[in-house]
Amino acid sequence: MTSQTALTPSDVAAEIGVIGGSGLYDFLDDYETVTVTTPFGPPSDPLVVGEVEGRTVAFLARHGTDHRYQPHRVNYRANLWALRAVGVRQILSPCAVGSLRPEYGPGTIVVPDQVVDRTWGRQHTIYEGEGEVVHVGFADPYCPNGRQVAVDAARVSALEVVAGGTLVVINGPRFSSRAESLMHQQLGWDIVGMTTMPEAAIARELALCFTTVAMVTDLDAGVDGGESVTHEEVMRVFAKNVESLKSVLRDAIGQLPAHEDDATATCDCRRALDGIALPFPLP
Repeated sequence: MTSQTALTPSDVAAEIGVIGGSGLYDFLDDYETVTVTTPFGPPSDPLVVGEVEGRTVAFLARHGTDHRYQPHRVNYRANLWALRAVGVRQILSPCAVGSLRPEYGPGTIVVPDQVVDRTWGRQHTIYEGEGEVVHVGFADPYCPNGRQVAVDAARVSALEVVAGGTLVVINGPRFSSRAESLMHQQLGWDIVGMTTMPEAAIARELALCFTTVAMVTDLDAGVDGGESVTHEEVMRVFAKNVESLKSVLRDAIGQLPAHEDDATATCDCRRALDGIALPFPLP
């Protein structure tokens, strides 16, 4: 059952957001379609809002349901703003990644605790106009509560899961050269993807809890004699494992902490803007 609803930023329709890519567009079976206007233009797609494990969830197709937006062209600012506008304060962000470690084979779930941003040319902040300068702490990019829940959910599903690690985000849409891949390994990083930044940073600017749940689809070029990465192989492996990923997400949604309003929230992610004079009100 679906319907189309016009929504104002003051409405509260969901408490948890899921930002997903290919293979996850049917994550909700019964939903309401919600159109949200943002100061940064339209999000990648209208939100779809439904119930999962007794929680109200807003799902957003990161690349659009027809996958029309390449990673460097996704409107991350509008996507995160739209989710906050419908009441979301906790976000699960599943994504496909390449592994920089031979022991993290295809199908492994990695819940990183650190990120390195090697993107360029993207809109990296919502605070870019005139007015008060806003510096937001980002030492620990991911929500500790969300990370623990995601790790536990993957273990319940009997999946190979890695609790922690560093995700390096490249600009794309091309994959890494062997030399780039070897450099990333030598620097001690664990997985490589194209979409988590500036997604995670903008979530922090909006005082949202944000958790990346990464599924390994391939060994990156240059890892243990790995072959050149291809789009077809990435999509094939992701499709093979997507039902397992959906199971992890559903279980995690059911276990996330209870919804808290902005005034009484206790998580440090939600306190990221405390004491900062903002140049405009948030939704």
